[in-house]
Amino acid sequence: MENLTKETFKEKIFDFEANNEWNFKGNKPCIVDFYADWCGPCKALTPVLEELSKEYDGKVDFYKIDTDKERELSATFGIQSIPSILFIPEEGKPQMAKGAMPKQSIVEAIENSLGVKK
Repeated sequence: MENLTKETFKEKIFDFEANNEWNFKGNKPCIVDFYADWCGPCKALTPVLEELSKEYDGKVDFYKIDTDKERELSATFGIQSIPSILFIPEEGKPQMAKGAMPKQSIVEAIENSLGVKK
């Protein structure tokens, strides 16, 4: 799982400063975890996402954004509670899920929202 800054987000996912319309730059679906180091549910979610990143290696990219360090990115996506997970398909609009989701729910979102099977 790669940590993103505002600059790397704009390079790899979406340049929100240059575009008003969603335009995904990636070449495969991805998941972006908005978290904070002090957040208990975020800490519980991290090993689940790390496990899934191995299970979906080569099929889905997994990223993390520290909401304390990347306040502008968090504000851009209206993050008001963490963890929040952004599911980004190759085509179509991203979908946001709030809260620490169980692994099975994340797997279902990967299959249904991102269209990726193991």
